[in-house]
Amino acid sequence: MRIANLEGRAVLVDGDRALDIERASDGQFGPDLQPLLEDWAQFAAWAGAQDASTGEPFDAEQLGPPVPRPPQVFGIGLNYKDHAEEAGLDLPDEPMVFTKFPSSVTGPYAEVPLPSDRCDFEVELVVVIGQEGHQIAVEDAWEHVAGLTVGQDLSERAVQFQSKPPQFSMGKSYPGFSPIGPVLVTPDEFADRDRLAIGCTSGEESLQDGTTADMVFSVAELVAKLSAIVRLLPGDLIFSGTPAGVGAVREPKRYLSSGEVIVSTIEGIGTMRTTLV
Repeated sequence: MRIANLEGRAVLVDGDRALDIERASDGQFGPDLQPLLEDWAQFAAWAGAQDASTGEPFDAEQLGPPVPRPPQVFGIGLNYKDHAEEAGLDLPDEPMVFTKFPSSVTGPYAEVPLPSDRCDFEVELVVVIGQEGHQIAVEDAWEHVAGLTVGQDLSERAVQFQSKPPQFSMGKSYPGFSPIGPVLVTPDEFADRDRLAIGCTSGEESLQDGTTADMVFSVAELVAKLSAIVRLLPGDLIFSGTPAGVGAVREPKRYLSSGEVIVSTIEGIGTMRTTLV
């Protein structure tokens, strides 16, 4: 199933139609997405039996972030082999973890202010936790995943690297620096959930073009390794890393500019459009 946030209301999506969850369930479930994630097993059982094509037509521009208030937002650095190669760095033995503060989350068609001329793009597969857990085994990890969505890990590189050690969390948490969307897609919707085409463009320019099969640590491994230390909560986001092509490691460097529109796409999920202002 495909779940979205349509003008602040939780909906099931089928193509260009949206089924309002509160109305379709006769009030069994409310309009807020966060309680649905906290009651994921019961909600998923109900939603799986619904026909979203009976919903109303909607305007995709009205979609907000499918998880508007995540309790925790994790970022994973250097998690694609081709990105490590372009950066001239060895593959990590353990996930390189940082946080993106929840106030940076915005929707799939947002305008995002650029705080400087050193802002970079990183298209990412974002994992959304549905069932909380601590010390989750790799073989059980997907049972704790509500779904997947598209994300951009926008980064202000001057702040990120202004000191030693780098300030990853601060440089990646300006308002709007964590756009996600357009929908949350449950894992059963994918033919191969570990091999999805991923990329982003600016106009006719291809910025990144990769596959999630190139991850150093898979989704299941990330869930297991994060939960080995942290209790994962319903609605938590995991920005799982980015493929090659980011601007900071190019020569010459390629940063974002006002007026650009970054289109981010992941196979089986959809497209997100971020306007930089």
